Amino acid sequence: MMDTNLTYPQALKRVMSLADFERSTHSPGHSAFHLERMSLLMQRLDNAHLDTPTVHIAGTKGKGSVSAMIASILAAQGYNVGMYSSPHLHSATERIRVNMQPIPKPQFAAVAQRIWRAVEQVGAHGGYGGVTTFEALTAMAFTHFSQIQADFQVIEVGLGGRLDATNIVSPQACAITSISLDHTATLGDTIAQIAYEKAGIIKPNIPVIVAPQPADAMAVIRRIAAERNAPLLPVADRFSWTQTPRQTQRQPPPQIGAPALSQAFRLTTPRRAYALETPLLGDYQLENAAVAVALAETLADQGVTLSPQSIAQGIRTVNWPARLQILASPDDASGAPLLVVDGAHNPYSVERLAQTLPRHFAYDRVILIFGALSGHSAAGMLQALAPLSPILIATGSRHPRSAPAATIAQTAAQIGITAAFASDNIAHATRRALALARPNDLVLGAGSLSVAAEITEEIQHIPPETYPYIKPPPRKQPPSP
Repeated sequence: MMDTNLTYPQALKRVMSLADFERSTHSPGHSAFHLERMSLLMQRLDNAHLDTPTVHIAGTKGKGSVSAMIASILAAQGYNVGMYSSPHLHSATERIRVNMQPIPKPQFAAVAQRIWRAVEQVGAHGGYGGVTTFEALTAMAFTHFSQIQADFQVIEVGLGGRLDATNIVSPQACAITSISLDHTATLGDTIAQIAYEKAGIIKPNIPVIVAPQPADAMAVIRRIAAERNAPLLPVADRFSWTQTPRQTQRQPPPQIGAPALSQAFRLTTPRRAYALETPLLGDYQLENAAVAVALAETLADQGVTLSPQSIAQGIRTVNWPARLQILASPDDASGAPLLVVDGAHNPYSVERLAQTLPRHFAYDRVILIFGALSGHSAAGMLQALAPLSPILIATGSRHPRSAPAATIAQTAAQIGITAAFASDNIAHATRRALALARPNDLVLGAGSLSVAAEITEEIQHIPPETYPYIKPPPRKQPPSP
């Protein structure tokens, strides 16, 4: 018998109760990942992933920003654009977007119900084990974008690329953003090994745009692109960009939580020169914008109508939270100190964050609300933040893989940073940080997207979406990350 219509909580419970290696404290190891189960699932769903022209994006840092930028560019031209990304900040609906708006909860429930028989059949009779949460969400995105007859789907890789569940698409173009060491236990502990996994999204004869890369990563990408006869466009070789020495103050900010600052820059491609502006701060966002524009020009070469005006509008209006996001400013009527959150979660990304802060903000002291997930290098990130001489508030998020605040404090002490306060409640940690801050201080939330999300929920009074039915193994006191 068919189910009665699912409610959103019912659908969420079904999907999130599947095997969830993103949130689990246990991973089967990369050798256990494969694409056969995902392919079989999509066969049961009429191969909906092949219905929509696709842009596929992998990388360590910036793949979400590039995905948001190219989706915003396409939407600015008037296309109906689906975007699939992970993880979410506040609600699972954020993973499946149309024209950058999260799927409404009733539609999320309807799509979950639509795919559920296939999920059960593949799990019970497919011969590859049960469908995972990420696979189900990916199938939901493909199915939804097909149902609404989206003009394009922008698909962000979840983890790695070669064996990621999204890597069954047949894209119009793909991109690989900046590669650095991350998820080393899963993807490998060298840049070359990680680049091999990311480059797994390269398809025969399909253009691949590549962000500036370490030499080891670029060598691997060039080799795999050549083996697959895939046209390669390294933006570092063909594009140039220069930041315009000004920042535009917008009063009021365009929406709650959006940055009040933007950065202007000039981007020169083989085709033309663009005068651009983006609300996403940090010099690395200029690299990301170059990749997004390269994707747009590549699609234009294939006959897709994309005007320079739409490219500029898409970059100017993109909204991608928790990336150097200003949550509160001394200019606000509240009189709150400057409060910024960033989801950087590996040492390389955090180092670039630390270098970027003084370029955009003036402040006396840094009050650092820091937490990290186990498996990520908390020590490496704290080392990168040490030049800021931060006053540390150690914390832990609700995420099942979050390192306890006490472990963060212990790790910090080993590199010479003494925690002023430690709490596994991020709301409590945020209130303590704000209480410690003087008017000219910067309160910075960093270390993981879950930390950025929970600080945002506290400041903007966003009700948290929790999953009490997920029962992770009892948390052991882990060694220092």
